[in-house]
Amino acid sequence: MSAAHDARGLEVTGASELALEHYERALEGLLAWTGEPRAEARRALEAAPGFTMGHLLEAHLHLTGRDPSGLDEARRALARAQALPQNARERAHAEAIVSGLRGDFSLATRSLAGILAQHPRDLLALAIAHTVDYMLGDAQSLRARVATALPAWSSADRGYAGVLAMLAFGLEEAGDYGRAEEVAFAALELEPRSLRAHHAQAHVLEMQGRAEEGVRWMGARTAYWTGAGASSTHLWWHLALYHLELGNLRHALEIHDRRIAAAATPSVNELIDASALLWRLQLRGIDPGARWHVLAERWAPRAEDAYCAVNDVHAMMAFVGADRRDLARRLLAAQRRRLATGGTNAGMLGVGLPASRSLAAFGERDYALAASLLRPLPEVAHKLGGSRAQRGLLGLTLRKAETRIRVAERRGEARTSPAGKDPAFAPFATGKWARSPIFQPPAAPAT
Repeated sequence: MSAAHDARGLEVTGASELALEHYERALEGLLAWTGEPRAEARRALEAAPGFTMGHLLEAHLHLTGRDPSGLDEARRALARAQALPQNARERAHAEAIVSGLRGDFSLATRSLAGILAQHPRDLLALAIAHTVDYMLGDAQSLRARVATALPAWSSADRGYAGVLAMLAFGLEEAGDYGRAEEVAFAALELEPRSLRAHHAQAHVLEMQGRAEEGVRWMGARTAYWTGAGASSTHLWWHLALYHLELGNLRHALEIHDRRIAAAATPSVNELIDASALLWRLQLRGIDPGARWHVLAERWAPRAEDAYCAVNDVHAMMAFVGADRRDLARRLLAAQRRRLATGGTNAGMLGVGLPASRSLAAFGERDYALAASLLRPLPEVAHKLGGSRAQRGLLGLTLRKAETRIRVAERRGEARTSPAGKDPAFAPFATGKWARSPIFQPPAAPAT
């Protein structure tokens, strides 16, 4: 029997024509943030149970969802793939998944980089590496990895619009806003419904302070992304940020209520968006009231995940907003335990722990401790993962803490101990911890 090949000519094991079509649809959904990538992966496997790459796709999707509840599914999918024949490229995908399941995402990206060095048209390797770069906050690799692969592609290739959308976001995170906007629009010309391309442009508008234009541009395109699950929620979140910048606080709160908090069973990403928006509103003087309590209850089952630092920081916002100190203590204890296990997650949580504690201190009105923990973070905040726009919330919190310190000083109420009530965090308050090797900027981008 002749070997099967995907839409870019790469050999795959055990696939049928129907299975490959579902596989390509899954990749298109992953790239455009639309459709049902996991469901399409399952359909591919129903059509061809021996389709090795289909099982690896399913494992990758569960592993990179920033939700530890998917890890068992990822393990099972990996085991199914490993029981089947594999070519060298497929074995390298399996190695990347094994590393990710062990918590070593840096090693996972090296395996994926090895695949791309030989097969720059491996769309799954490129998309997953891009996702992991985002999880690690590695802005340079977000840009360079896709840019290095791009010469092997053409506009005639299936998936090319998705590659451009990934490049646009990488360019934005690297600070090349003009080029990012140009590439995002090129992607949208090829695929107008690419939510990933919309998202890249939304970031450009946010980072350049073009809030009025953002309201107009996003508002005119809501039909493309309304109702697309967590991706839709995140684009509404960006629209709410523009309204915040313009002082339309009530409008931003309405977006939270109607578009962000409406899901009956929200994903982690939707919980992050809700926390980030309510915290910003509270910093602006809007009391979210009972919304915090609802959100804290939704975060509560994840209080001890300690899986992804950006998740923990946003969970802490909800716990502080709802005055759930019990949940805040559980979260901090889980982060400390996780730090002892090593791996990439320890590096992320080494920053996530002081960031989370700073938010708890802010909620306790210990603004001196909050500020002392937040001041060193800009140099190492990329370790939290996520985007620059998401991490910018820590800077907003620092400015508010410093404002309240000045107000307290004028009233003669300032606290004098920068270490606060928790001596375990005294080393963080000095800033010396930021010089530890695990907190250094990322090495030169892998290609």
